[in-house]
Amino acid sequence: MAEINDPDNTILMELKDGTVFIELLQDVAPKHAARMKELARSGAYDNVVFHRVIDGFMAQTGDVEHGDFEDGFNLRRAGTGGSDLPDLPAEFSKIPHDRGTLGAARSANPNSANSQFFINFSDNHFLNGQYTVYGRVIGGMEHVDAIARGEPPMNPDRMLSVKVAADA
Repeated sequence: MAEINDPDNTILMELKDGTVFIELLQDVAPKHAARMKELARSGAYDNVVFHRVIDGFMAQTGDVEHGDFEDGFNLRRAGTGGSDLPDLPAEFSKIPHDRGTLGAARSANPNSANSQFFINFSDNHFLNGQYTVYGRVIGGMEHVDAIARGEPPMNPDRMLSVKVAADA
């Protein structure tokens, strides 16, 4: 179990193999951290699939519009949607995209991040200054490493539940 220093800025992501503890970088990317907490508190991330998982690179999830399908129909669309909230402006920083960091997924427009995010499997410094870093895994990275690979995976893993530690 990870040591939680700030429960209001810690996310508990339940995966099939266990809990992933994510420390949000509220002081670095306040809008992105606030969005993740808002979506977690509303239950929007619960049961959403990891739709793009590239070995040695990252695991992407958070399409709350298409990512909670039950019959497989929306899997081909997973990754194309967001939430019903407005897109966020980029909050680039000097924080590097190291293993375990959380980055905001977006389109070619730097100010198009919404609900989707990725967790880096390795140091991906070529992403530095191009994607907002707003969190880091502080416990349970082995559960992230166990997520099924694919674009999309044949049998995608899901975020079973996502909660703010202060609310758990």
